[in-house]
Amino acid sequence: MSIADNLLKYKSELDPISVKLIAVSKYQEADAVLEAYNAGQRVFGENIVQELVDKQAKLPKDIEWHLIGHLQTNKVKYIAPFISLIQSVDSLKLLTEINKQALKNKRVIDCLLQIYIADEDTKFGLGFDEAIELLRSDEFAELKNVRIVGVMGIASNNALEKQTNDEFNELKVLFDGIKLSFFRKADYFKEISMGMSSDYKLAIEQGSTMVRIGSSIFGKRKIKHYKEEL
Repeated sequence: MSIADNLLKYKSELDPISVKLIAVSKYQEADAVLEAYNAGQRVFGENIVQELVDKQAKLPKDIEWHLIGHLQTNKVKYIAPFISLIQSVDSLKLLTEINKQALKNKRVIDCLLQIYIADEDTKFGLGFDEAIELLRSDEFAELKNVRIVGVMGIASNNALEKQTNDEFNELKVLFDGIKLSFFRKADYFKEISMGMSSDYKLAIEQGSTMVRIGSSIFGKRKIKHYKEEL
């Protein structure tokens, strides 16, 4: 099946239930992204800043770009002018830098707090207590050019269905608690980004509002090694 066919299969499933599809275009050529764009997709997720900057320069300007990979503070300035959503905020230090660069660009940048839910040492993210501590801090209260619109989490790789389900449920429970405690009157705090190709249906059952699908849309990735040019 073509990229367009794969994409339409997901959109026909997700659009009626108002779950946003993030087409993960990491390591894909700009032409592949354009094919998905021409099939109606407007939201794309990238993991690597260099690759994201390269594609943003080449592709239509109405694309909504999401940064979904680990973000180093020294790379924020390169995406601050155009990024729609940074899904991977995992520290107050990073959030402070995003705020600084957003201010320089005279904009407010939407962010998700990445929460550590997996039973693995290789994943990034804030612990539950750390997320609460961040939101309670005086430093966070002073950040006027970032807006926390929800949370993101990545489940354990190759886990049993029950474990994956439990991890997603834990994130939903945390989201509900944060909403009640910190964002009760904030309509914008509404996003739970969880679920990928292998587990997105479980994620939706547990309340996901956006899912990240890559290889099932674009096919197998061709791994590239982006030089640290930025």
